[in-house]
Amino acid sequence: MSHKPQGNGLASNSQSHKPQGNGLVSGSQNQVIDFSKINNSSGQVNSIRIGIISDTHIPDRDGHVPGVVLDAFKQVDLIIHAGDIVSLGVIDELKSVCSKVVVVVGNMDQEAVRKKYPVKLVLEILGHKVGLMHGSGPALNLPELLKDAFKEDDCDLIIFGHSHKPMNERIGVVLFFNPGSATDLTALYNSYGIIELKERLAGLPVGSQSGIEAKVIKI
Repeated sequence: MSHKPQGNGLASNSQSHKPQGNGLVSGSQNQVIDFSKINNSSGQVNSIRIGIISDTHIPDRDGHVPGVVLDAFKQVDLIIHAGDIVSLGVIDELKSVCSKVVVVVGNMDQEAVRKKYPVKLVLEILGHKVGLMHGSGPALNLPELLKDAFKEDDCDLIIFGHSHKPMNERIGVVLFFNPGSATDLTALYNSYGIIELKERLAGLPVGSQSGIEAKVIKI
């Protein structure tokens, strides 16, 4: 059955989920980026540049998204926030530089954030399956937790947060990417991420890293 693009320029191919008592969304949601709604900065429809940010903890850690991050995100086609936003004002700041913002909630997010966004998403972008989930528990266990969470989704790329530590590492056939925290002054350094996806060539196996370029950028 066909799906009409929603107001955020994303088309959903899953059933809607209602927040449970804890304000978190159960299960996952799959969404397909609708390129007719994205003005690609490269002028091409076969590539997309994505800004990745996580663990902003605003206003607890800082008052605003760092200006250097916002400046960089003026050059992207899509922004992904991997959770622990804390205040919805963060999303407004991100949307001021890029209208397309995809969000999952983290364990420290306020109730208003938990009611609005899901815990887990699987995005299909130019033939790539991209898993998105904040993560929970000890940082060392995050890859195993995420492997289990996305075991039925055949992801090429999993984006997460929670640890405040950047990661850009392939484990098996999946690229695990954590942009670190842009605002945590106790971290070794602050950072964000840029990922460029190019259209996946037909016939490539699941987990092929062809067409995925990911960078962690220190602030």
